[in-house]
Amino acid sequence: MPLFENIEGFKNVDPALQWAIFIVACLILLVALVSAVVSIWLAIKYVVYNRTENKAGINGEQTARKILDNNGLNHIKVSVVGSLMFGNSYSHFFKKVRLRRWTVKKNSISSMAMGAQKSSLAILDKEGDKDMKTRIILTPFIYFGPLMFIPIVAVGVILDIILFKFSGVATVISAVLGLLFYVASFVMSLMVLKTEVKAQNKALEILEKDDLATQEEREMMKSLFKLYNIQYVNDLILEFLELLLRILMIFAKIQNSSSSSSSN
Repeated sequence: MPLFENIEGFKNVDPALQWAIFIVACLILLVALVSAVVSIWLAIKYVVYNRTENKAGINGEQTARKILDNNGLNHIKVSVVGSLMFGNSYSHFFKKVRLRRWTVKKNSISSMAMGAQKSSLAILDKEGDKDMKTRIILTPFIYFGPLMFIPIVAVGVILDIILFKFSGVATVISAVLGLLFYVASFVMSLMVLKTEVKAQNKALEILEKDDLATQEEREMMKSLFKLYNIQYVNDLILEFLELLLRILMIFAKIQNSSSSSSSN
C-alpha cells in the first residue's frame, strides 16, 4: 500500500521504498530525541562536576602531566585548546594531549576526569595496545571516509548524464559505494569508542592507585564517561540514518523520474 501516493514526487515510487523512507525518518526522529535528552543530561552533569572541586586540589592539566610523567611519557605535551573544532583529545601523531580551555585550569571533577582519561590514551599507545594501534592506523579513514560520499555520488550523477542518459544506474552504484565507505567508517568509529572506554577504565584505576580521587569522585567520573559513550553512539547512529535517508531519497527520485519518462 503506497504511503505517499498523494505527495508530488512520490506518486511513481515503489510502496516498499516509500515505507522504507518513512521508517528511517521515524528512526531519525526517535534517535534525535534520545540524543537531545542525553546531551542535556550530559551538559548538566558536566557543568555541575566542573563546579565541584576535587579533593586533590589539582586541575586537568596538572592531572594529565602527573599521570604522563609517572608513566615515562615526559615527551608528551599537554596543550590547551579553545576552539570548537578540537576538544579534549590525544594525538599520536603530534604527541600531545589537548584539553579544553574552559575546564583545564579548574580543580574540578570534570577537569580531572578529562585530563586523566586523555593521558591514559597515551599510556595505551605506549603499551602497544592492539585496539589503540588499529585506531591510529585507521584515524585518517575514520574522519575522511564519510566525506567521500558526496564526491562519489557526484561522479555517478555526471556519468549518468554523459554516458547513461539519465538512467540512474551510475548514481545508484555510486550511492551504494559511498554507503559502503560510510559503513566502514562507522564500524571503525566503534573502535575509537572501544579505546576510549579502555582509557576511561585505566584512568579510574590510576586515580585510585595514586590516591588522586576518592571513590565518590571516581563514581562521578564514571557516570560522566558513561553519558559521553552513550552520546557518541547516538551521534554515530543518527549520522548513519541521515545518510541512509538521503540514499533512499535518491533512489525514490530516480524511480519517479524513470517512471515519468516511461509514461511520456
